[in-house]
Amino acid sequence: MTLRKIAGLGALLSLVPGFAMADAAVLNGGDTAWMLVATVLVLFMTIPGLALFYAGMVRSKNVLSVLMQCFAVTGLISVLWVVYGYSLAFDTTGMEQGVVNFNSFVGGLSKAFLGGLTSDSLVGGIPESVFITFQMTFAIITPALIVGAFAERMKFSAMLVFMTVWFTIVYTPIAHMVWSGDGALMWDWGVLDFAGGTVVHINAGIAGLVACLVLGKRKGFPTTAMPPHNLGYTLIGASMLWVGWFGFNAGSALAANGTAGMAMLVTQIATATAALSWMFAEWITHRKPSVLGIASGAVAGLVAITPASGTAGPMGALVIGLASGVICFFCATSLKRKFGYDDSLDVFGVHAVGGIVGAILTGAFAAPALGGFGTVENIPAQLWVQFEGVAFTVVYTAVLTFVILKVIDLVMGLRVSDEEETVGLDLALHNERGYNL
Repeated sequence: MTLRKIAGLGALLSLVPGFAMADAAVLNGGDTAWMLVATVLVLFMTIPGLALFYAGMVRSKNVLSVLMQCFAVTGLISVLWVVYGYSLAFDTTGMEQGVVNFNSFVGGLSKAFLGGLTSDSLVGGIPESVFITFQMTFAIITPALIVGAFAERMKFSAMLVFMTVWFTIVYTPIAHMVWSGDGALMWDWGVLDFAGGTVVHINAGIAGLVACLVLGKRKGFPTTAMPPHNLGYTLIGASMLWVGWFGFNAGSALAANGTAGMAMLVTQIATATAALSWMFAEWITHRKPSVLGIASGAVAGLVAITPASGTAGPMGALVIGLASGVICFFCATSLKRKFGYDDSLDVFGVHAVGGIVGAILTGAFAAPALGGFGTVENIPAQLWVQFEGVAFTVVYTAVLTFVILKVIDLVMGLRVSDEEETVGLDLALHNERGYNL
């Protein structure tokens, strides 16, 4: 088997559901223990990590609404994952390497309601139940990321419907195409995405951009000041994301091995470098470094190293971190001001742009010639494959997200009323206040 199959998610996914049950797979206690921890770390990234990161950046009248949305998405996607999400993402029935058919785009329903799962079912050396839960946490955080783009103005009911439909027809097919092994569209193209650059971050970031454009700007934007109400929350949330991301990236090896160890190391290197590069870029441009800036830079680095974390070496991580910090800074500030879109919490500028930077650079730094641990020999060819994967994800996600939002808007409306937006979503939608002084 190639290093890509051994190290990536697709290595063990090729064992689901047929080979895992037929081969003489043996439970590995060490791998299982690590994956249990990694799964908890990834869930920790959404609640409370992402929830606090976002909550601190909104105005005080909307703090509970963002926390509520992240918490509700966690519950909603967990249930949908069990009912049909896992099956649509990882059912490999009908797939054949080099053959493009319907199952190249999305899985079937043979694993719906986790059919066939037993306590003895294995994926490689870990219980399938652990693999299901680990992948569930990825499915949870991806739509939760989108919340930041339309914060402070979408109806809670419309948000729940949007997340349900978007998860079903956007997230699960992309996850299937990238990660489900031989016969999957982007897997067969040779797209490298170790832990979710395309599946999670480009996917969520592009959806967020479309959502903020369809909903329109917040009332008063950009002439009314809308500063973050509690940057302490945001820095705490960013710190939780940083810690939890080791489960995200190192856990994607699905084993306690050298690949996981290297993924952990490059994640730390890229994140630290991106935090500093954003800070210095902001310092030079605006004359002062900010708490929000260094926190955003760290997240940009985490995003960018994600697709490369299983194949890049330490020097590649430095370059990816440096590039993502600087590029995401200018996209979240200058580009956003130039085009005037109201991406409330910079989901596009950090996640889509960071994901694109990381996905493309993965094609270079997976090469042993540049210190990587992948099998890339022809760097230009792999860069083109990475570009194809990025372009396909951008177009697929943008078109379907736009259609979903327009249909929901037509049926039930997407946006709260002007009065509700003025009062704040905490009181208007949940009849509660974040602060009672």
